[in-house]
Amino acid sequence: MRSDNIKKGYTKTPHRSLLRATGLQDDDFNKPFIGVANSFIEIIPGHFFLNKYSEILKDEIRKNGCVPFEFNTIGVDDGIAMGHEGMLYSLPSREIIANSVETVMNAHCLDALVCMPNCDKIVPGMLMGALRVNVPTIFISGGPMAAGVGQNGEALDLNSAFEAVGAYETKKIGEKELKFIECNACPGGGSCSGMFTANSMNTLCEAMGVALPGNGTILALTPEREELIRKAARRICEIALDDRYKIRNIINEKTIKNAMVVDMAMGGSSNTILHMLAISREAGAPLDIAKLNDISRSVPHIAKIAPSLPSVHMQDVARAGGLSAVINEIAKFDANLLNLDALTISGESLGERVENAKILDESVIHTVANAYSKVGGLAILFGNLAEQGCVIKAAGIIGERKFSGKAVCFNSQDEAIEGISSGKVVKGDVVVLRYEGPKGGPGMQEMLSPTSLIVGRGLGADVALITDGRFSGATRGLSIGHVSPEAAEGGMIGLLKDGDIIDINVDEFSINVRLSDEEIAKRAKEWKYAGKVVNSRWLRQYQKLVTNASNGAILEA
Repeated sequence: MRSDNIKKGYTKTPHRSLLRATGLQDDDFNKPFIGVANSFIEIIPGHFFLNKYSEILKDEIRKNGCVPFEFNTIGVDDGIAMGHEGMLYSLPSREIIANSVETVMNAHCLDALVCMPNCDKIVPGMLMGALRVNVPTIFISGGPMAAGVGQNGEALDLNSAFEAVGAYETKKIGEKELKFIECNACPGGGSCSGMFTANSMNTLCEAMGVALPGNGTILALTPEREELIRKAARRICEIALDDRYKIRNIINEKTIKNAMVVDMAMGGSSNTILHMLAISREAGAPLDIAKLNDISRSVPHIAKIAPSLPSVHMQDVARAGGLSAVINEIAKFDANLLNLDALTISGESLGERVENAKILDESVIHTVANAYSKVGGLAILFGNLAEQGCVIKAAGIIGERKFSGKAVCFNSQDEAIEGISSGKVVKGDVVVLRYEGPKGGPGMQEMLSPTSLIVGRGLGADVALITDGRFSGATRGLSIGHVSPEAAEGGMIGLLKDGDIIDINVDEFSINVRLSDEEIAKRAKEWKYAGKVVNSRWLRQYQKLVTNASNGAILEA
């Protein structure tokens, strides 16, 4: 066992003495040691109950002949951190989480790992750390939140609350309705109820085979979720010493492609591109961002979920057959799109896992014959405005997929929020929100506040927004993020001026500004950037090491 390094032989007498202080007995030293990485934190709705879930998990691990050792990671709630300086810490938290998992697992030579994440950067952070450790690993998330219910029976979610702010500012709703939405949009524990970043990543864990079926869709705080936790505990004890199930044998080039196919079919959060670029590098199988459009062109978009379709949430996907039904429908359309022979953590191949899955509600999961689109729900745009690419959640577009407009430039999210709220942005504009990339932010803030204001003010179909920052999975509209190179490294987005005409064509995967090469060269020569004053020592370190979004915002070694 890997853990023999801390428990076998007379030279490990001091080690065993310390372990006995935690309650271990003689028999325990012959059992596999299982790390339980828990992201319990009381301020995040998807995580405040994970301490109770970990007790269920650990109890089942003990019953099945292994010894669990729980440790914790940090977490940032992107919704609570949104729209102020707290968001600067969100993406950097991914690196702290990855480092924490690697540190605890390797320092103590644990044999296998169960990761219990749920939200935002916590899932990819744990994936990155687990890939560095490379032991048998199972992911079991806390599960999605149920959707809220509006005054007229309509579904509500976190996005409803953000968009309500813009609606209130334009007097479309009153204070009473605003308060009702506040109190009912998030009715209980779980990751936000739509296909936002958390649920996108939890479904991709399932698609890559590192989580059990239902991980992405079974609701939090239900008996079904508790049974899935017990099942994960039993399974990790079965495979703890089986090298076939080391996580790098599960997450590899084949399964990373499977994840991206599923992502396109379901129109996941644009953040998944950022995270999968980073995860693929940790797995030793780096994604080429330019090739993602080849997948997008080939994969029909068959499941539209909030915010793209506000009436449908993860509970509906579960009822309609779950992720297995989505995968099986794509496999029946073109088996070559997926690597169906890929091994999953439960022991069967992906093809075997989904072969009997059926769509139970075609209004939620469409058949390929009735797809929302013949192409995927995410796209990478290239052009003189984004030579290294930028990302759009095409599934969330409200208006036309082709757009031209005048640039209205803002050098920070705060400036943009003030400008949008004051009416500076009008129909036909392209909001340019820059110096918010990984280096420029630093930390690549999410831009849910400005995009929600645009939609809430009734401009969702008539205004585009481009940024070197990123978006929450809750974003909808013609919102383009991850523009690379970013403004802080001299990218074209930093050279734009008010009134420049920007052309966007999603179906041609293009984004350009109507400027001559000579004018661009002149502006580049004149461009100066001193950088933001950053008071945080940690964020200054991050700023020096982080790469741009086209590289997954990973830290340079």
